[in-house]
Amino acid sequence: MEINTTITKEMILGPLARSNLPFLSTPTGTIERVTSFKLLGLHIDLSHSWANHTTIIIQKASRRLYFLKQLKRAGLATHHLFDFYIAVVRPVLEYCAPVWHYALTKAETQELEAIQKRAIHIIFHFTRGMTYSYMLDATNLSSLSSRRDDLSRYFFSVWPL
Repeated sequence: MEINTTITKEMILGPLARSNLPFLSTPTGTIERVTSFKLLGLHIDLSHSWANHTTIIIQKASRRLYFLKQLKRAGLATHHLFDFYIAVVRPVLEYCAPVWHYALTKAETQELEAIQKRAIHIIFHFTRGMTYSYMLDATNLSSLSSRRDDLSRYFFSVWPL
């Protein structure tokens, strides 16, 4: 098998990352050493922080909220807007959550919840002025944090370590 050096990346984790190791090379070229990369939709970096990943998924979800607003302006029924959020926006915010959920900072968690709050405001006008917990009760939604907790518990109960 021949390694495609144009798409293959190397990232060194742990104490060895601080050392000056030689680059990996193959007969077709040298493999690029990176400090962060995207693997199966997860943005992984050298610092073991999920800040970059959460920033990217928040941006992606925000772009999808724009389409939610456009659908609202087009006169789509509330239940269809709600379905759009559930099917198109929320999965972005929860993709591979068992991997990164427990490493989030409080600020990152709040930024993710802010996306859901914005979506609720777009879909349901009566939620203006409500606290987030009342909004969740009124719309029969769970917080994203509790959903990630549930997803993680389920994942690790089905796939024991």
